[in-house]
Amino acid sequence: MQPEEALTHDVLNTLMAEVSAIVNSRPLVPVSTDPENPLILTPAMLLTQKTDYVFTSDHLGEFDKRDLCLAEWRRVQALASVFWSRWRKEYLPLLQQRRKWTEDRRDLIEGDVILLKDKNICRTQWPVGIIVNSFKSSDEHVRKAEVRFTKQYTLCKTPVSFLVELQSTIFTHKLLFFVICRDCDTVHGYTS
Repeated sequence: MQPEEALTHDVLNTLMAEVSAIVNSRPLVPVSTDPENPLILTPAMLLTQKTDYVFTSDHLGEFDKRDLCLAEWRRVQALASVFWSRWRKEYLPLLQQRRKWTEDRRDLIEGDVILLKDKNICRTQWPVGIIVNSFKSSDEHVRKAEVRFTKQYTLCKTPVSFLVELQSTIFTHKLLFFVICRDCDTVHGYTS
């Protein structure tokens, strides 16, 4: 595929659909820490009002070699893979602020909601989990954590450098709710 090749209208349309699927399948914050409710709210859920809308190439079946769409489909998949790679390399690091070792930061603790950075996952897959245990190193900082992933309920021990904190338990203990009262037309605030 040559970068200077012009995209047809159909190819560009399909590529934009793939890109929007990648962007709209990311989890929104705040994320539920309730293990009984692993449903993760995404922009796609708000747009489609469906909880599981993502189709991978496995759902499409096999193409016949005579199919004229095969070359265009492969081109779109290659372009979408380039976008996914850049999204993963450029967007995820923005979520994970790395500070120099001279600056103290809060360690991950039990109950924090995280996103796993993994270069081997498929496009539109965002492995979200909850920290169930953290392991300190000799310098008393957390370097590894045990994570329970919400979809498969699997446990995994991983270095914290592969984890992006989505929501801290520090902020989830007190939630503020605003309710508009129909009777008196005022806004009331409640804390959980």
